[in-house]
Amino acid sequence: MRAPRTTRTTALHAGAWWLWALGLATAASRTTDPLLLGLLVGVAGYVVAARRTQAPWARSYGAFVKLGLVVIAIRLVFAFFLGSAIPGTHTLVTLPEVPLPDWAKGVRIGGRVTAEAMVFALYDGLKLATLLICVGAANALANPARLLKSLPGALYEAGVAVVVAMTFAPNLVADVQRLRAARRLRGRPDRGFRGLLQVGVPVLEGALERSVALAAAMDARGYGRTAEVPRAVRHTTSALTLGGLLGICAGTYGLLGASGSGYGLPLLLAGLAAALGGLWLGGRRSVRSRYRPERWGWRACLVAGSGIAVAALMIWAGSYAPAALHPPAVPLTAPVLPLWPAVSVLVGLLPAFVAPLPPSGDRARRAASRGRGPDVVPRVKEPTP
Repeated sequence: MRAPRTTRTTALHAGAWWLWALGLATAASRTTDPLLLGLLVGVAGYVVAARRTQAPWARSYGAFVKLGLVVIAIRLVFAFFLGSAIPGTHTLVTLPEVPLPDWAKGVRIGGRVTAEAMVFALYDGLKLATLLICVGAANALANPARLLKSLPGALYEAGVAVVVAMTFAPNLVADVQRLRAARRLRGRPDRGFRGLLQVGVPVLEGALERSVALAAAMDARGYGRTAEVPRAVRHTTSALTLGGLLGICAGTYGLLGASGSGYGLPLLLAGLAAALGGLWLGGRRSVRSRYRPERWGWRACLVAGSGIAVAALMIWAGSYAPAALHPPAVPLTAPVLPLWPAVSVLVGLLPAFVAPLPPSGDRARRAASRGRGPDVVPRVKEPTP
């Protein structure tokens, strides 16, 4: 069945995109195989290209990809100049070694640089870059305003702070691109140190105007006001929430660790139940109402389930074939793409076929010109560069 176009009623739940992306990130944390990590990046990029809208936050995916490349470069530079504990026999270059005092024992600056150490650093940096790219995919696909509406009442205030932080970087990137395009149309330089200085002031001005407008809107809507609840309810809420978070942390550690798989799942489920109970009780203090609450449909279940399936299959693959997910750097061997883990990663492509299609170009432009739409934020006054 063909997926419908995204409208206010058919838009996918923002939490489904985050569960899908976190599932891919969990799978990336379980392997250092560059072929599997590259496949995860390809899956995330294909889904973003197929289902992202023309909203400002949807343009932030490229910034996360560049950030991932910077992380890989930094990791390689550190391994090159600061050395590594990985033994190796293939010497690439020998740098002058800086003598260090006794209290810095174990730290080395310069010395012998081996191919094994550089390959290990490449695998490690690629894993971290893949985690960032998966988070960037969720940031590009999920509408932060719709995500805020879906939070429990107890997390409303914290959710506002998180959503504002998440939307700051995409809006900043959009402002820089818009101002650079305006300078090019006027025949002015948009690159180099001079162009950066002349673009920076209007960008900061726009960020300040958005902050003032956001503060006024929050104050007009009664942000921060709470209702009175009995003391016993407050104490029970605190105990359930704290105990649930501790259970979630212990259960997650048990699932991700090599020796805690037996107690990890029961602790995680018990922690989730306690935390949800605490959030439900804590929501009684919230005096806000919900306008058009978000719906979790079967398409959201498929999208979220695909990410969870990728994570579960990768964790299962790590239990029966750990060597296939972690190619050794010593001795140097070419990485091999394991068949079944690769097939499990391809399950993450399901949102590209079942999630609602982004709005058409004409409809999206009309919605942007009116400042409305399912995934369009209000337009901000353009400062003159």
